[in-house]
Amino acid sequence: MPSFNLNVLMTLVLGLLSLSCLSEADYRSHVCSNTTRFTPNSTYEFNLNLLLSSLTSNATRELGFYNTTAGSQDPNTAVYGSFLCRADLTSDACQDCVATAARDAVQEYCPLRKVTTIWYDDCMLRYSNVSFFGHMDQHPKVYLFSSGNVTEPIRFNQLLSKTITELVPVAVNAAPGAKKFATKEVNFTGFQDLYSLVQCTPDLSGTDCDRCLRGAIALLPACCNGKPGARVVCPSCNVRYEFYPFYTSVAAPPSPPTPLLLPPPPPASVSRSQGNDDQISSLPIVAIVVPIAILLFLVGCCFFRRRARKKYNAKQQQNVGSEISSVESLQFDLHTIEAATENFSDQNRLGGGGFGEVYKGTLRDGLQIAVKRLSRGSGQGAEEFKNEVVLVAKLEHRNLVRLLGFCSEGEEKILVYELVENKSLDHFLFGPENQVKLDWSSRYKIIGGIARGLLYLHQDSRLKIIHRDLKAGNVLLDGNMNPKIADFGMARIFGVDQTQGSTRRIVGTYGYMPPEYAMYGQFSVKSDVYSLGVLILEIVTGKKNTNFYNSDGGEDLLSYAWRHWRDGTSLELLDPNLRDSYEKTEVIRCVHIGLLCVQENPDERPTMQSIVLMLSSDSVTMALPQKPAFFMHSRTELNMPSLTTESSDPTASNLLPFSVNEESITELYPR
Repeated sequence: MPSFNLNVLMTLVLGLLSLSCLSEADYRSHVCSNTTRFTPNSTYEFNLNLLLSSLTSNATRELGFYNTTAGSQDPNTAVYGSFLCRADLTSDACQDCVATAARDAVQEYCPLRKVTTIWYDDCMLRYSNVSFFGHMDQHPKVYLFSSGNVTEPIRFNQLLSKTITELVPVAVNAAPGAKKFATKEVNFTGFQDLYSLVQCTPDLSGTDCDRCLRGAIALLPACCNGKPGARVVCPSCNVRYEFYPFYTSVAAPPSPPTPLLLPPPPPASVSRSQGNDDQISSLPIVAIVVPIAILLFLVGCCFFRRRARKKYNAKQQQNVGSEISSVESLQFDLHTIEAATENFSDQNRLGGGGFGEVYKGTLRDGLQIAVKRLSRGSGQGAEEFKNEVVLVAKLEHRNLVRLLGFCSEGEEKILVYELVENKSLDHFLFGPENQVKLDWSSRYKIIGGIARGLLYLHQDSRLKIIHRDLKAGNVLLDGNMNPKIADFGMARIFGVDQTQGSTRRIVGTYGYMPPEYAMYGQFSVKSDVYSLGVLILEIVTGKKNTNFYNSDGGEDLLSYAWRHWRDGTSLELLDPNLRDSYEKTEVIRCVHIGLLCVQENPDERPTMQSIVLMLSSDSVTMALPQKPAFFMHSRTELNMPSLTTESSDPTASNLLPFSVNEESITELYPR
């Protein structure tokens, strides 16, 4: 009975630690085996909860590492687990990260999986049904790298190789029982310092730590050549470098002191009968009271943390709500805009859509601009306008369009962008007079640029952003045919730990929406991944998904591409204009990636970081795609001007407008 109470209370402790009171931790990646699952409410799940509770409670250890076992008395249900925090972390920060990882692993990323490894910016959590303690494991590996490229790549690679290799013996030769890590800061240019870190799990031998680190370092040239920041992480070690101080200076701890061997205390002189009775009667009390005391302590901590988090969130909401005033310096007056566009003359009109019109303009200083004038009757109202200003003003990436300013006077709502010389991707991709201008190398560069832009939105910007309306018409091309993602009026800001959201009012463009969003209003970063998959297949084929019809059995582009992939004839998908010049492996890789992106199950779609890696390296092993999700419709339906469906809100009388003619769908009311 006491042991049962203890187990139940430990499970409750884990549940408390999984509440939203946890501090934020930045998720990076995870790997979990799909072949080793356990059933809900099983003994294995019970042991896993106990294990994660133990790991979380031990995350304040100075070593920043701990491994333990739950249910070891039965090999069939035993669970082995460990965590490793970055060497410079405080005990509280380490515990926050481990607690977040424990929660997310079982609830979000790897539910019902026996074998899981999950990485956050500050820690790694791992568990398995097989003991791995003291073993050097280099698989699975995950590569992460920043967008862009360094200047002087040859000198940079030489400096990086020398610096990070010199750290290995420092980490390897750490004293027994100490953290196995090393850091170094060196100057690259007059304004740039290079920060590097290597770390092994402390349970490795020096030889195994050396092998693990050198193996990870050897992968940097292949995955991350010339990148301004990168890391290679695996279960037993990790290496990382950046051009900013991502760690705080911390010295390796000294060797632990040798414990003193004290003589055992003399036996207590108590009566045999009375001593045994007291000992037996106190055991259940201790087994129950101690966990309750721990539980109450954790409840108190969680309560105060939750109050602090609510205050922080309220402050963040206040900051976001006041962002519009923080960009007042970007505001143009209406007279300046009218003069630049010659009073919005037809000669300066570049295009338009459901949101309104876009005009070319020239400011007095000669700067050419693109002016997006929102239609007064457009569904994109004041809220979407403010949303786009707030979002785009914060974003800075070579593959995102740059906002120069805005104008808001009376009913006029105007956005001012940099002028992108070559209009939008659909103008070149689907216009018969322009298709020949997009050779294969240009298309492959465009795919890579769009992917890097989305990676920035999802992971690298200081806001986590879901675009929700990615399509060829919202990708602009500059003079060098570099893609720039535009039109953020439909975008949503996510919290750092938020993985998905839902809405009753669907926005976006029919043909690019994933089924879980179009039918149920559920959206996530995987919604953008789906849209990217459709766009990749359009770029490869030169065919628009919404206007595609093939009499040979495929009713849409996705099913047509899937059939060719399944039959091993992917090259037949290629735009006929490119048949004379293309890279065979790149075409097949793009079809493969596109089909991975449009799978019906969002969890099976790759992340943007893995997509960028797959596009940049031909040595990455890619999973086999499942049959894509697509909407069955007839040729007659494709020619209809619109398609409507009822809102999921039973009180709503409005219909949700789905766009078949490439116009974006906007929400009818502010969010």
